[in-house]
Amino acid sequence: MGTNETPPPKPTRPPEPPSTPSPPEPPSPPTPLSRPWNEPGRAAAVPAAPAAPAGPPSRYGLVISKRLLWVHGGAYPLENIVRVHTFVLRPRRGEAFARFVKRGGITLVVLLILAGLMDSSSNSWDESYGSTNGLDGFLGVAMVFVVFLLIYYFGDMASVVFAASHDVLAVETNGRSTALVTGKRKHLNELVHAIADAIDKPDAELRAHVASLAITNYANYHFGDSVNMYGGSGNTGVAR
Repeated sequence: MGTNETPPPKPTRPPEPPSTPSPPEPPSPPTPLSRPWNEPGRAAAVPAAPAAPAGPPSRYGLVISKRLLWVHGGAYPLENIVRVHTFVLRPRRGEAFARFVKRGGITLVVLLILAGLMDSSSNSWDESYGSTNGLDGFLGVAMVFVVFLLIYYFGDMASVVFAASHDVLAVETNGRSTALVTGKRKHLNELVHAIADAIDKPDAELRAHVASLAITNYANYHFGDSVNMYGGSGNTGVAR
């Protein structure tokens, strides 16, 4: 006979004890930015230096570029130019001749005095013959020196009197700088108008052929206008 038997219960696993939570890991340090000098085997990139501005072409004597006026290698900012004009650069011939007459007259007087002393010393007789002979030698050397000095004064005068005049273009700035170039008068007058127009134009460009002046002493020349004032104070005016 069959019976209803209850099956035995399944064995159960005992509950596990609660696990202890592990401590949190410390945060990792941030990764450094990639820099060329931190990477092995890679050189740091050095920024290139700015290129130097190029000067004017050598075949031109006068160039206007980027608000600069180049005159035979010298740069003048256009905003500093206060006057551009042409004139005839004339030697101071009259002053040079008057200076020679003054110097030469004094030199001739000294030369005549020395000649008289030499003549009197040669005709005089004295017991101290050696001292008189020494005086003659000194006077002779002094006379030679005076003659060479007279020749030098004449050469200095001749270099100014026989010098040629020059048509020049002058560029004056608000300081003490003045640029001088020479050429044909018509061409220089055209350059005056071209430079004056370029001062008011930001993008002006100009290239012109001009010659430089080969003058050793500018003090021997008249520069432009001359001003004559006679007496009193506060006189103004220009004599042409």
